[in-house]
Amino acid sequence: MNIMNIAQTKDADHAPEDPLVIFRQWFEEAEEKEAEDPNAMYLATVDEYGRPSARILLLKSYDEHGFVFFTNRESRKGRSLAVNPAAAMTFYWKSMDRQVHIEGSVTPLNDSESDEYFASRPRGSRIGAWASLQSQPIENRETLLRRVKEYEAKYDGKEDIPRPPHWGGYLLKPGQIEFWQEGEFRLHHRLLYNRHSDGWEKQMLYP
Repeated sequence: MNIMNIAQTKDADHAPEDPLVIFRQWFEEAEEKEAEDPNAMYLATVDEYGRPSARILLLKSYDEHGFVFFTNRESRKGRSLAVNPAAAMTFYWKSMDRQVHIEGSVTPLNDSESDEYFASRPRGSRIGAWASLQSQPIENRETLLRRVKEYEAKYDGKEDIPRPPHWGGYLLKPGQIEFWQEGEFRLHHRLLYNRHSDGWEKQMLYP
């Protein structure tokens, strides 16, 4: 497979019409070269007061519809997405000197999709999803460990642990995708895609 190298792209006209072509190439290469968590990304949200917040999550899947991640919907990011259903995600692959920045609208996945992924998680992670009141104040670590033991006892001997109603997935539908590749003397290479009703518009950006 010929990996898209935007440093060798003369102009936007020579780039693929679909940005997912580049993302898929870069992501698959990252899976080969990044030692840990090539699917790690920064996810940025904005709350009802206009305050931004960012944290690292793991991308779980992607296709032509968008990019999927999962979380506690009562967490800070979940509350932000409830009032402001838009987000930005950024991937940075140091071994490849590349970044991808994606912005778009966010919608919750349906229950069946969230159930399917939740069932695939390790048992400890499923117990943890019940035990953790994510982003809420906690008196001490023992409080969390006590809650974990309580849910371990509740589901003792049961492999089928149901998904908490407050936990689920989201789909970010991209309206903008930017590919960044490191250049010498900080003269980086940037290729931006903007989604329109009839497809994607491409343009190069100054570094």
